[in-house]
Amino acid sequence: MSLQSSKRGKKEDPGNYRLVSLISTPGKMMERLILDIISKHMEEKKAIRSSKHGFTKVKSCLTKQIAFYDGMTGWIDEGRAVDVVYLDFSMAFDTVSHSILIGKLRKYGLDE
Repeated sequence: MSLQSSKRGKKEDPGNYRLVSLISTPGKMMERLILDIISKHMEEKKAIRSSKHGFTKVKSCLTKQIAFYDGMTGWIDEGRAVDVVYLDFSMAFDTVSHSILIGKLRKYGLDE
């Protein structure tokens, strides 16, 4: 791991730095291969619902926002009351328990 400075703030402030992963080309290739195998397996097992947009090849956060907006405006057009609550889970993925994650992957037929 290495540190890279952000463009804002003082160089002396440690909070202005973030970790940068320095992975070799073979390491990146291995990551890609493993990702492709896991993605194909999860797709075959239908483990990821069609409503999920993150970490899929043809969908993204933007397509999720568009689908959400389309659904909400449809309900508003029907005269239904709509309340929206936004939650920020950006840091939640940094605290995922590896044992729980591995257990869920095993449930879908992926083991060591």
